[in-house]
Amino acid sequence: MRLSQLDSPALLVDVARLDRNLRRASEDLAGAGVALRPHWKTSKCLEVARRQRALGAVGFTCSTPAEVRALGEAGHSGLLWAHLPVGAAKVAFAVEAVHRYGTTLMVDSVDVAAPLDAALRDAGLVAGVLLEVDTGLGRTGVDAERAATVAAQLRTLRSLRLQGVMTHEGHLYGFGSDRSGLDSAAAMSATVLVGVADALRADGHEIGVVSVGSTPGLAAGPYVHGVTEARPGTYVFEDGNQVRLGSCGLDDCALTVLARVVSTQRAGTAIIDAGSKAMSSDAVTPERGYGLVLGLDGRPLPGVAFPRANEEHGFLVGTSTLRVGDLVSILPHHACATVNMWSELVAMESDGTYERWPVVARH
Repeated sequence: MRLSQLDSPALLVDVARLDRNLRRASEDLAGAGVALRPHWKTSKCLEVARRQRALGAVGFTCSTPAEVRALGEAGHSGLLWAHLPVGAAKVAFAVEAVHRYGTTLMVDSVDVAAPLDAALRDAGLVAGVLLEVDTGLGRTGVDAERAATVAAQLRTLRSLRLQGVMTHEGHLYGFGSDRSGLDSAAAMSATVLVGVADALRADGHEIGVVSVGSTPGLAAGPYVHGVTEARPGTYVFEDGNQVRLGSCGLDDCALTVLARVVSTQRAGTAIIDAGSKAMSSDAVTPERGYGLVLGLDGRPLPGVAFPRANEEHGFLVGTSTLRVGDLVSILPHHACATVNMWSELVAMESDGTYERWPVVARH
């Protein structure tokens, strides 16, 4: 199978690189005695989930009800719904997810927890919950110094059982190329979370899970003494953001968009058939545009940038060598957001054979 025979654009997965990424994270965490509950929002692919499970993943972290349902119906256990279930529809789904799949839920306040508790009590169910703690992102999650107060409030709710604490170190994306600062911040986030867990245990809570979660933090956070679980997501494919953060090298990136030049009518510009509906502009560093432009050998095309896009067209600038019909590979800034744009992955083996893996539970 030659790439030239594929219709374009196409979302390609280098299976050898994917498997290497999965194996490396699984072996490193297992060696440290840390459980792996990967975030499935990156791949939204049951074949990837199968490979993660075969390498020892204890379950999966999910963002949306659709992700929980897809994995649950496929027979996967150990599911964590890492989103605050607020509103009648989400509360109802939380009850369903607990009943059907034994899903663990996440809360950060009694305001979130009380409606869940009432609905679960009406259904005759008890759910395990993790208390989300903010360790620097400033999004959801209780501040560390208030965690004991919220945990005490949760203790009064009969249908929720506090099982542990969790955090998402999303603020690590703000460190850019400062890798040492990033690793230090990841370790600090984990240390704060472990401290919260110890304080809650001292108050009589049974805290079994201390869960950190991010790919940038994967090299440092999970290895802080007292952490029991890691929830990375992007590590399966890696992406341009992770390359710029120093989390991986270009040769670790398993996900690219294959695109074809369709017009060179504008001097210095090549128009490709992959636009904003095929890519993600979600860069977490000063990088702008829609991805890193690579040749089919996986090396960056010197001086070529992808600064703007229409829905079905991308503008590659700084080139006079690309011709109509030429193929290029685009390394996405953000793998998770890019996968969500597609209904299938084209999984390429080293010998040129390929399979089509469905993407499910798209938002």
